[in-house]
Amino acid sequence: MRAGAGVCISTTGCRWTRPTRAGEDSHSAGCYNLTVPQRLRTTGFLALFLAWIVPLWGQAPAGAAAQEAAHLQAAYGHLQQGNAEQAIRECKGVLASNPRSAPAHMLLGQVYLAQGSIAMIAEAKAELQQALDLDHNLLWARFYLAKIYIDQGLNEKAKEQLERGLKERPNVPHFLSLLGEVRRKLGDPAASVELNRKALQIDATMTPAHYYLALAYVDLKQEDTAIAELESSIHSQYVAPEMYVALADLYGKRRRFAEAEDLCRKAIALDKLRPEAYLSLARLYNAQHASDKALQVLRLALPDGKEIPASAFYQKLQADLSVEQGAAYQAKGRAAQAIEAYTRALDLDPDRGGVHRQLAELYLRTGDSARAIEHATAAEKLGTPIEPSLRGEIFK
Repeated sequence: MRAGAGVCISTTGCRWTRPTRAGEDSHSAGCYNLTVPQRLRTTGFLALFLAWIVPLWGQAPAGAAAQEAAHLQAAYGHLQQGNAEQAIRECKGVLASNPRSAPAHMLLGQVYLAQGSIAMIAEAKAELQQALDLDHNLLWARFYLAKIYIDQGLNEKAKEQLERGLKERPNVPHFLSLLGEVRRKLGDPAASVELNRKALQIDATMTPAHYYLALAYVDLKQEDTAIAELESSIHSQYVAPEMYVALADLYGKRRRFAEAEDLCRKAIALDKLRPEAYLSLARLYNAQHASDKALQVLRLALPDGKEIPASAFYQKLQADLSVEQGAAYQAKGRAAQAIEAYTRALDLDPDRGGVHRQLAELYLRTGDSARAIEHATAAEKLGTPIEPSLRGEIFK
């Protein structure tokens, strides 16, 4: 869906921009950035209108309804300008006089997401659910609620919300596309291809659909097609950081290191707080045996004191970062630090066969044969083979 005023309202915290046109200021020229917690920024959805605007514009309300409409539109304006506190005051003012205002609950949920505080996710979820309890026709409340479920790893619940939205209003491309991504997460990438192709047939400008298609094609082992989809998406005016990162990872696999590094730098330039871009960059440096550079960027990914939510996404992310840290220390010959980093990764995700394999070798080299055998056995149970020569040393 395209916003007539060139405005993007999104839970993704995007920093998409387009060139300023004559007579426009920098805010009206691009996407209003609603900064939200990291895992709420994974999909890059574009131009989501608040569902309550349409009925408010459909006819001129009178009396109390007119006042409510004015306050909600004022709150919407504050949200666009990044003034969350003012937007909250406007929404709560409406709810003080009309606790059953479903649009106010929905907008308040959006504002809570826009604050960028992990602690506010539960509040946002509660407001969106309250909005739907009061008015099940609020399509975008259902969409944002589905996004939160996805980011919490509750894909079945997200699927239910998206399918209900499509039942109420068929062929909304944003719902089709996000449902495709949910289906991929649930193990059906072919369904994602079908749904995202359908979304693009309805709206050919939907950049996120290309991104989701790329993820599905990666799962289907069609990396050439995935690269083509991502290369298409990054040339859009609505490019998002995760698109750069996904393409950088694929370029890295093909040893196109310079191009991949440039993409990571572009992702970081769009959002310096995204840990995935630093992780991807660290992988590139480790692949090129630039361990010091890898350790340097890893320190920027999750700096000390940064608020980290207890979610499956962040747990995996922390494990990935620890693996790259371990690889960098191992390459530098710093066994103790490498063992510490790899052990931290297994504390977060014990089913990483490759990490068990690295620990088996490290413990062997440091003279701890019992632990070497323990980790080599674990690696093989998880399907990670140990090279015959190394295995012979461990189990001799």
